[in-house]
Amino acid sequence: MAAYLCPPAVIHGEHAVKTSEIVAEVRDRHPHAAWEPRIDGIAASTGIETRGWMLPLETAVAPGEGSGLRALGREPAQQALIRDGFAQQDVDRVIAALESIPAPQTVQERTAPAWEAVQAYGERAARGALQTAGLDASDVDCLITSHSTTPALPGLDMTLANRLQLRSDVMLLPATQWACIAGTRSLALAADLVAADPDRVVLVVISEALSTTYQPADDTLESLIVRLLFADTAVAAVVTGRPRSEAVLRLDAAWHHTLPGTQDLHRLETRADGTHFVMDRRGPRAVQETVTAMWEWLHARYQDDPDAWHPDVLLAHPGGTRVLEYMEQTMPDTWPPGLLDYSRDSYTSGNRGGAAVFDILRRAHDAGLQKPGNRAVLYAAAPGLTATALEGQWL
Repeated sequence: MAAYLCPPAVIHGEHAVKTSEIVAEVRDRHPHAAWEPRIDGIAASTGIETRGWMLPLETAVAPGEGSGLRALGREPAQQALIRDGFAQQDVDRVIAALESIPAPQTVQERTAPAWEAVQAYGERAARGALQTAGLDASDVDCLITSHSTTPALPGLDMTLANRLQLRSDVMLLPATQWACIAGTRSLALAADLVAADPDRVVLVVISEALSTTYQPADDTLESLIVRLLFADTAVAAVVTGRPRSEAVLRLDAAWHHTLPGTQDLHRLETRADGTHFVMDRRGPRAVQETVTAMWEWLHARYQDDPDAWHPDVLLAHPGGTRVLEYMEQTMPDTWPPGLLDYSRDSYTSGNRGGAAVFDILRRAHDAGLQKPGNRAVLYAAAPGLTATALEGQWL
């Protein structure tokens, strides 16, 4: 495989949103929810005190531009009331009351500003990654992009092709539905591309506004958890087929695993008021199955000497702390402790979805503790339910 990965650029959401602010907003909006007495404990259990969003909390909870009459219209409502025998005075009073009720934001009102932010953040990350790699936009041969939470056509690939002024012959590969797996799977694809042509330069850009899944009207427990978990981040990195002095990790092998019949576990749904992330409580157990399968893959790769091999760092995005705990519980006793420290550190400021693995890798790089030859495993799981892992060595 022998693909070379330069340090990623990571752009966090610039609007700091405190957990206490989310709890206050949800409690005020849903004072009679069944889970309201437990909200403080639920919030504390996430371990997240602040997360960065591309747009402020006020934008997510603001009403739409219309009123309670938006769907029907003022004139049809008046005619309907008159037909039912209401006096004009009563009709005017009812219409005024309906017009005073704020309507929820539409899909367009909620998504449009987030899409603008996703493009701007993605461009910043792309420029940062190229600068870190010591390359110019003209050096890019292939661009891989992902942005699952802001669907658009054309997508982020076309935005960056124009804003970065990429060459007209650059291969554009948008992968907008990879979601949480975008980090590892984009690197696996990039490694395949440079294996076919070692002179290729691949730029990977992932920009996710996960805060668009914050839906104020939802009163389910799952929706509360979604509000508390997600952060917005844009990341980018360069992958080459030839060694570069700027590269920090050599990718040697990739592994993919999909569980059949799990497509309903965790999913995005587009409704009248925007994008909803629907969680299923069976999800963590399904993710654990992919972790077990990944251990089997690693064991098979090093079956000649299984006791002597272990990763020196594990950069894992399994979607939550429960699966991180499972990963630790199922590691061989001979493996050293602390392999997931950078993953845990990343989670303290939110779940970054497809951008998470790049953020975790950046934290490991910045810590300066990895030595040349240290073995690294990158892992992520996503709705579907599907997982991708890569194995390589620190340079």
